[in-house]
Amino acid sequence: MVTNPRVVIIGAGIVGCALADELTARGWTEITVLEQGDLFTTGGSTSHAPGLVFQTTGSKTMTEFATYTVGKYSGLTLDGKWCFQPLGGLEIATKPERWADLQRRHGWATSWGVRSYLRTPEQCAQLHPLLDPARVLGGFHIPGDGLAKPVRAAEAQARAAMARGARFVAHQKVTAIERSGGRVTAVATETDRFRADLVVSCAGMWGPLLGRLVDLVIPMVPMAHQYARTSALPELTGRNDELTEAGLPILRHQEADLYFREHVDRLGIGAYGHRPMPVDPADIADPRAAAHMPSELVFTPEDFEPSWADAVELLPALGDAKVEEGINGLFSFTPDGMPLLGEHPDLDGFWVAEAVWITHSAGVARAMAEWMVDGQPRQDLHECDLNRFDDVQLGPGYVHERSCRSFAEVYDIVHPRQPVEHPRPLRTSPFYERQAELGAYFTEANGWERPQWYEANAGLPEVEHVPARGDWAARYWSPIAGAEAMVARSRVAMFDMTPLRRVEVTGPNALAFLQALTTNQLDRKPGSVSYTLLLGEDGGIRSDLTVARLGPERFQVGLNSTVDVDWLRRHLPGDGSVGLRDVTAGTCCIGLWGPRARALLQPLTGTDLSNDGLRYFRATTTHVGHVPVTALRLSYVGELGWELYTSADLGRALWDTLWEAGQAHGVIAAGREAFTSMRLEKGYRAWGVDMTTEHDPYEAGIGFAVRMDKGYFIGRDALAGRSAETVTRSLTCLTIRDPEAVVLGSEPVYADGRPAGYVTSAGFGYTTGLNIAYAWLPSEVAGAGREVEIEYFGQRLPAAVAKEPLFDPAMARLRA
Repeated sequence: MVTNPRVVIIGAGIVGCALADELTARGWTEITVLEQGDLFTTGGSTSHAPGLVFQTTGSKTMTEFATYTVGKYSGLTLDGKWCFQPLGGLEIATKPERWADLQRRHGWATSWGVRSYLRTPEQCAQLHPLLDPARVLGGFHIPGDGLAKPVRAAEAQARAAMARGARFVAHQKVTAIERSGGRVTAVATETDRFRADLVVSCAGMWGPLLGRLVDLVIPMVPMAHQYARTSALPELTGRNDELTEAGLPILRHQEADLYFREHVDRLGIGAYGHRPMPVDPADIADPRAAAHMPSELVFTPEDFEPSWADAVELLPALGDAKVEEGINGLFSFTPDGMPLLGEHPDLDGFWVAEAVWITHSAGVARAMAEWMVDGQPRQDLHECDLNRFDDVQLGPGYVHERSCRSFAEVYDIVHPRQPVEHPRPLRTSPFYERQAELGAYFTEANGWERPQWYEANAGLPEVEHVPARGDWAARYWSPIAGAEAMVARSRVAMFDMTPLRRVEVTGPNALAFLQALTTNQLDRKPGSVSYTLLLGEDGGIRSDLTVARLGPERFQVGLNSTVDVDWLRRHLPGDGSVGLRDVTAGTCCIGLWGPRARALLQPLTGTDLSNDGLRYFRATTTHVGHVPVTALRLSYVGELGWELYTSADLGRALWDTLWEAGQAHGVIAAGREAFTSMRLEKGYRAWGVDMTTEHDPYEAGIGFAVRMDKGYFIGRDALAGRSAETVTRSLTCLTIRDPEAVVLGSEPVYADGRPAGYVTSAGFGYTTGLNIAYAWLPSEVAGAGREVEIEYFGQRLPAAVAKEPLFDPAMARLRA
């Protein structure tokens, strides 16, 4: 990469302007920003966005984006006019479930460092006098939330970028992205050509059209969103002027899918309660021109009527008012509701920053600038990574249906492990029909159907010994899952591990390739299995892997996501000496675990499965009955057993063979809930939940997977001098005194009455009888026996730091 590359940013909305500012602030001055319309008065989403900024979500990354945006825009002015007002945000509840959700959101805010308060109905009415306190159960108040002027903030950042050398060019509709040798070289418009080393798509609703120019699916759908302004309200007369615009907190009534802000003496009302109104970006030649306006962008009063009725009920002052004007603005939605950030998987230098709202714009721009200039962002971005979707999730129908669902669920309460509908079932393992026959309760992840538990196990006597759960933790949960965990510990169980991603790495340089990318020593004899890590250059954990060496030049690698596959592909040598093939869809896997696993499996194969024949963390190829398998002796649940892999066409035969032979040993099928409980008891980490790029191996408690003496690997230099003894924070095991208070994750942890960290994974350990939570805590708080508290829906739960692992610390089960 050249020191000061030529960067072309497509789109002068708030994201493009913020990125130009962030890049030039880091010394990159060869920046050109292209806008297809007029500068700073475009017809895109920036110009008509209402400007509300609510910081808190269940995502640490998204909350941090918003917090940076608030801080940056609070310090911006344009010709003496404000760009952000910290009016505060007030989210109110009128039903018990929503009030509980607001208490949970208050916990999220505390976990992510956002100052917030829970307010009584009377306090809510004091903050926002238009509210009827008799209708309100309580409120969630965030003083730092507020109101942005998006166009003003965009221009202020553009001026800062131009002062450092950037240029902004209007009326440049992009027609082509030129490329050579797998890299971008230039951007062509209707009237000009701009040479480029890097191109960034910040085109908002037009992003999918730019993607087509470079053979890239940008999975997002622009959606029309209704926004209305009322007639003047006497209650607001004299409170504001044209400069200030507003003085009351911005208000959200999520039960009715509504938000409110002042426009001097009028109210603006945004509604998400109407039907999804997807818009094809190809239909929008110029959103300001009525002749080119799709029907979805025409405000339809009949769609707004239910929202208006809800608004009047909440705010009695609207009873004598009316809707004076309405617009259908545009927001971009993705299948999972998250932004799309990152580099094209097959075209170097083409970057994407799309599906970004005003709330997160500056934070996203900072992360993108860090990524482009420094090689990686300081924040974990796996939730937002452009390459996080599988191919099956990029189909037009899937993107459309799931994006419409994302719109409909903007203000929905987020429940743990909530099943996602439509289109389902999409991806099924070869065991799906057998699982359905056993009454599997399926949820979905990355398109895969995953059993959570099986109704066929409802009669297990262990069900009677499973503790009850509170209302929230009991959603999409069953005591059957606890019984399945106990049976897996006492007898044997079959777990469907098919959705776990795996690739085959082959070739004469396969070992050297994997050695350079991972932390553990992989130069071992064929048949070895290693737990290892992918790191960033800063030593942060990009992923954890299981690598089985099946031959001198052949490895099977179990990884976490398509982002891992993308990372491996980007580092492949150009001489063809390493082959990489994703084999997930063509294979399947059963995890056979429990103390009777060997007794079940040994008669089915001619391979010696004893410790003399196949030790822990070893692999072999064999047959199970008539089915050829690759057997890995390892376990993510802390029990004796094997991961058994075969081709998809033989999957059902493998299931049936094990199931029939297992009847004499009391085998059951067990689901994901039992799996999670068992891994928590064993203290095994889940990447993306317990640890991310923001943590190093020693902090996460997996320094054993690092071999500093093996030679170079990515991130090695950053780890020099670090150890378990030098860390200042640790992923820490906690046990909660109340067995029924199973927390959900992301709750704040208090030490000595002050916030000290946050929960990652949590669940009940059915064989230990312990209520378990893992949390990031300062090292001085992480000593065994230390008393702490976890805030759960507004209440403090006593907990204590525990020595891990809680189950089988001597590893006797695994090595039996």
